[in-house]
Amino acid sequence: MNSDRCAACKYLRRRCPSDCIFSPYFPSNDPQRFACVHKIYGASNVGKMLQQLPTHQRVQAANSLFYEAQCRIQDPVYGCVGIISLLHQQIHIAQNQLAKTQAEIAVLSTSHAPDSQFQPNLAATRPL
Repeated sequence: MNSDRCAACKYLRRRCPSDCIFSPYFPSNDPQRFACVHKIYGASNVGKMLQQLPTHQRVQAANSLFYEAQCRIQDPVYGCVGIISLLHQQIHIAQNQLAKTQAEIAVLSTSHAPDSQFQPNLAATRPL
């Protein structure tokens, strides 16, 4: 057996051909990357997805599959959607805090700003 097999071929215990669809995206020094993807999608499905894509899009696809698989393993029910939902909640909370802070600044700046309408005209009230 070849010692320079990719992580996928090592995991699947097979020979790694020179044109292996997995080897550019699942290097032998990161076996966990393929293990996660295989657990969620299966080797056959991943191979088919990668083959159907243009070569220049495969790196992004493999990275996305790995990220989504990690999320699904960590949160089997919601996966990536759970993270997206959490981030939306955090954005909403931050926007509310910002709006409250801006309102407080507006109130404070109007209450401390000199308003010429309410300032007595000292020149008019001085005796000549």
